[in-house]
Amino acid sequence: MPEAEPALLTPEQRLLKGTALFPNSRLPALVYRAALGRVADLAASFEALFRKNGWTGAWRNGLYRAHHYHSTAHEVLGVYRGNVKVRLGGPEGPLIELRVGDVAVIPAGVAHKNEAQSDDFAVVGAYPTGTSPDLQYGNVGERPAADRNIDAVALPELDPVAGKAGALLKLWQ
Repeated sequence: MPEAEPALLTPEQRLLKGTALFPNSRLPALVYRAALGRVADLAASFEALFRKNGWTGAWRNGLYRAHHYHSTAHEVLGVYRGNVKVRLGGPEGPLIELRVGDVAVIPAGVAHKNEAQSDDFAVVGAYPTGTSPDLQYGNVGERPAADRNIDAVALPELDPVAGKAGALLKLWQ
C-alpha cells in the first residue's frame, strides 16, 4: 500500500499553563487539520506516516474519558474515524474538536480528556521512538516526580506529520 503524504500544514497551537494538579508544558500542543488527503485506509496511513517520522509504538483505540497526562513521553493522535471533543490542560482548559484526518501532538505533561465523541470515533496513537508513556491523573503526590520526568523528556527529532520540514521542530525549541 503506498503511503499517503501529508499536506504542508501550519498547525493550530495551544499553550497550556500548569495548574496545581496538571503540569502542562512550555511547549504548545499542536493540531494539524486534515493532515492526510483521502486514502483507502486512514488508520494504516497514519501508522506508516508516524513510523516514517520516528513516532512508533502505534496503537488503535479511543481516548480516555478522564483527565490524564504522560510524564515520560510526548504523544501523537491521528483520528481515523468519527470525531471527538478533547479538553486540554485540565478541567478549565480549552475544548477542541478533532475530526477524521486531524492530528494532535500533545507534549509530555499536557493533560487531555475525551469529553464527548461520535459513536464511531477511533484514533491511532504513537510516541517518539525510544520513549514509553506512563499514565498520570493529576492526583496529589504525583508531583514533583512527574515534573522531573517531563523535564527529562527529549524533544522529538522529527515532526510526526511532516518530518524534518514540520512545524514542530520550530515551535518546540
